[in-house]
Amino acid sequence: MTDTPVSARSAWLPVVSLAFAAFVFNTSEFVPVGLLTGIADSFSMRIADTGLMMTMYAWVVSLASLPAIFIFSDTERRRLLIGVFILFVLSHVLSAVAWSFPILMVSRFGVALSHSVFWAITAAMVMRIAPLGKKTQAVSMLAAGSALASILGLPMGRLISEWFSWRTTFMIIGIVAAMVLVVVWRVMPVLPSQNAGSLKSLPLLIKRPALVGLYVLILLIVTAHFTAYSYIEPLVEKVLHFPSQLTTTLLFVYGLAGLAGTLLFSRLYSRWSLGVLFGSVAVVTLCLLTVLMLGKTHSGLLIVCAFWGVGMIFVTLASQLKTLELASDATDVATAAFSGIYNIGIGGGALVGSQIILGQGLSAITYAGGFIGIVALCWGLGFCLYFMRRAHRAAHEVVDTLPEHPAV
Repeated sequence: MTDTPVSARSAWLPVVSLAFAAFVFNTSEFVPVGLLTGIADSFSMRIADTGLMMTMYAWVVSLASLPAIFIFSDTERRRLLIGVFILFVLSHVLSAVAWSFPILMVSRFGVALSHSVFWAITAAMVMRIAPLGKKTQAVSMLAAGSALASILGLPMGRLISEWFSWRTTFMIIGIVAAMVLVVVWRVMPVLPSQNAGSLKSLPLLIKRPALVGLYVLILLIVTAHFTAYSYIEPLVEKVLHFPSQLTTTLLFVYGLAGLAGTLLFSRLYSRWSLGVLFGSVAVVTLCLLTVLMLGKTHSGLLIVCAFWGVGMIFVTLASQLKTLELASDATDVATAAFSGIYNIGIGGGALVGSQIILGQGLSAITYAGGFIGIVALCWGLGFCLYFMRRAHRAAHEVVDTLPEHPAV
């Protein structure tokens, strides 16, 4: 008996609801990039100080990602997801009415906690609820929802802030999240916890130099990127002296370039995985070093940011896949570690950027990011490349030792 069109569509509803949820969660994570000036003005603060909000958020996510896997290892997933959404919505209401910057920080702490649990469980949930034979498409849909946050969510959040205020942006995110919560409550099946992971996997991963080297590379290049990207709004307006409307256009171009990069990535990575990984690190570093020089015109700035967007999406996708390749026997824990390290890079970059702004001024953050990018590239082409090639050869040697014809 074949599924009717209606039943086939219904089978996809839980997956679609999680894809929308991914869009909302990632929009909330990155939307402060476009709101820093407004938040700073509201509380009569320096932009460098308000940027610490992103540092706190990222570090809470990084510290909570691995523990979340173990703390909620026995919790039924639908119930846990609903609890995560409730915390997310209430935290955004508090963000919208925050009467002081410390209260705003408390609200973002709540959002960060919900974010860490959400991404610790969502990928596995999508694999379980996907229609039969459609797991790859379901995971791709989740990734698309996440990617759309930078393409549509971040620019739209900034537009709402320009039309009304940054408080309205946070309130609308909370309202949309509440709507998604209702859908999740209606369509998500009961999902008992399965294969949540174990602390015993951690020592095994630490003993793999190629994987540890990759984690260090991720930390360095993400820190380099967010040293400048966290402050792209004041950089464009106060250093390059472009109108605020160009920042919104810039964020759209960056996001669309990243989307185009995802379409190109699969064709290139399957042929030259290491070349794509280290080449994308080089592209991001080059963009950081040249954005002020080439960004003196509208077209020049848009072109640099387009390459920047492609380079960064390549870095993220290539490092994720390489992590799975190097830890195929402990993917849940390795992925959680990846998420934690990535967020340490986000927070570290925002912190480094704020300190550079206070000490050297806004114009220095791109060069500081570029310097960290050079360190990342040297690390990658030295330590990482050597041990990744060794791991690759070892994997092939294991395959070669297998019997050509299995015993019957």
